[in-house]
Amino acid sequence: MATIETSSFRKGLKILHNGVPYVIIDFQHVKPGKGNAFTRTRIKNLQTAAVLEITYRSGEKLEDPEVEERSMTFLYEDGGIYHLMDAKTFDQVEITGEFLGDTKNYLLPDMVCDVVFWKARPLTIQIPQHVELKIAHCEPGARGDTATNVTKPATLETGAVVDVPIFINVGDKVKIETDTGRYIERTSIGSGS
Repeated sequence: MATIETSSFRKGLKILHNGVPYVIIDFQHVKPGKGNAFTRTRIKNLQTAAVLEITYRSGEKLEDPEVEERSMTFLYEDGGIYHLMDAKTFDQVEITGEFLGDTKNYLLPDMVCDVVFWKARPLTIQIPQHVELKIAHCEPGARGDTATNVTKPATLETGAVVDVPIFINVGDKVKIETDTGRYIERTSIGSGS
């Protein structure tokens, strides 16, 4: 198994800590006036998303978790199981809705996702930062209501509910930030269908 030395640390580098894959969020090389140099590191568990602050001795060697990153296409959802396919090998993977968490609220067929695998199991899935989704249901805005920052709940075509401005109607397409579920802007006006 390949090793990684603390001098090679960079943000986004994946390491094995206590037999578990982590990604480096932040790090700082410290050379005190007395004593040995060390690296103060913040790492995120790729399985649980828990964040740890760890100090490594300068020159300490860690193992490479040998994760595999693959670009996959979301195909469909069936009974809470989400099916993705590797466009190069045509291998298919099934992922549960529980594993996806809020990410499932923004998945559309044919969407390309980045999936990280460790020991042939999916660890993380990354979808685009912004997606355009159609409004499936919302209450009509009150005519003449022009107050700023007034919102109403709207159901997207995926079933997720987001707060949108009152001028948004059924059939409109809106841009949503996938990390927060926040409305960004209306991208096209629907035909009311």
